[in-house]
Amino acid sequence: MPPTPSASPALRPALVFDACSVGVVLRAVLFVQAVVATAAMFMADSAWGWLQAMALLTGASLPGTLAWLVCACLLKRPLQRLPARGQYAAGVLLGALAGLYACAMLQLAGSASAPWLASATSGALLAALLVAALVLRARGHMPADTQARLAELQSRIRPHFLFNTLNSAIALVRAEPAKAETLLEDLSDLFRYALAEPHSTATLAEEIELAQRYLAIEQVRFGERLQVQWQLDTSVHHALLPPLLLQPLVENAIRHGVEPSAHGGKLQVRTERRGDLVEVRITNSLPHGAATPAATRGHGMALANVRARLSLLHDLQASLQARTLQGHFVVRLTFPLPQPTARPSNASAKKNHAHPDR
Repeated sequence: MPPTPSASPALRPALVFDACSVGVVLRAVLFVQAVVATAAMFMADSAWGWLQAMALLTGASLPGTLAWLVCACLLKRPLQRLPARGQYAAGVLLGALAGLYACAMLQLAGSASAPWLASATSGALLAALLVAALVLRARGHMPADTQARLAELQSRIRPHFLFNTLNSAIALVRAEPAKAETLLEDLSDLFRYALAEPHSTATLAEEIELAQRYLAIEQVRFGERLQVQWQLDTSVHHALLPPLLLQPLVENAIRHGVEPSAHGGKLQVRTERRGDLVEVRITNSLPHGAATPAATRGHGMALANVRARLSLLHDLQASLQARTLQGHFVVRLTFPLPQPTARPSNASAKKNHAHPDR
C-alpha cells in the first residue's frame, strides 16, 4: 500500500512551463513592452512620433500578451498531459494566435495595413522566448536546487543567545534544577530543529512553536523585563514558509529592542488572514530616547535573509516591510495561502519534515 502514493507522482508528466503566477505576468508584460518600445523606434523619426507608435503597438500587444498568459494558465492541466516537445509547440502556437489577435486589435484601431503573417510570426517568436524563460525559471525552482539554496541561507542563522542560555542554566542548576532542565530541553529542541537536515518549507504553526520555545528561553533570562503578547489566527497556520524564518526576526526584536533597555520592553507577534494572503506582524518596543537610525541598526542581515528566502519560495507574491512607528519597530510579512489542491502535497511534505526521533 505505501509504495502506491509515492509511485504516482513520479509517473505524472512534468509541466514544462507555468504561467499562473503574478511575477510571471508582470515580467512577461514588461518584456513584451520593452520589445514594443524598441520596435516603435523604427516607425518614428521624433519623440512624439515614437510615443504615438508606442501607444498604437501597446494597444495591440498588451491584449495579445494577456491573452497568451490567460490561455497558458487555463490550459495548464491539459498541457501537462503532453510530452515536453508538445508543450513547447503548444506555447509557440498560442503565441502565434496571440499575434493574430494583436493584429486584429491593430485593424480595429484603424491601422491602414494588417500584417497578419508578421504578427503571427512575431507572436510565435516572443512566445518561444517566454517559454524558454519560464523553463529556466522552473528549473531554478527544482526541489534539489531550491533545497540547496535554502540550506545555504539557513546556514547563516546562528543563535547568538547560546552562551547566555547556558549561563542562565548554570545559575539555575542549584537554585531551581527543574527550571534549568526545562531550559536545556527547550534549547535542545531549538537546536535540533536548526541543525536538522534542511527542508524547503515549514508551516506557520511550526514556525510559531519554534519562536515560542525561543521566547520561553529568553523569558528565563529577562524575567519581568520581557513582556510577550500573542495574537494568533490559527486558521492561517497551515500556510508555508521557509524553515527558521520567524526565529531570527524575534531574536532581532529581543537584541535590539528589549536587551538594550534598562526597563526591558514589549514584543507582540500577530497573525491574521487578509483575503488570500497571510500577514505576520512582529512589533517590539525600542529603548527610550533612541533615534530612528540607531533603533533600526542591526536589523539588516536578518531582514535581508528573510526577504531572500521569502522571494525564493513565493516570488513576488510575498513581501517584507520594516519601519519604525511611534517608538516601536514593526516587521510585516505577507505571503500567500496554499491553494486547496496543493494541500495533499503539503501534508506529505510536512510528514517528510518530521524528525526521525519523534
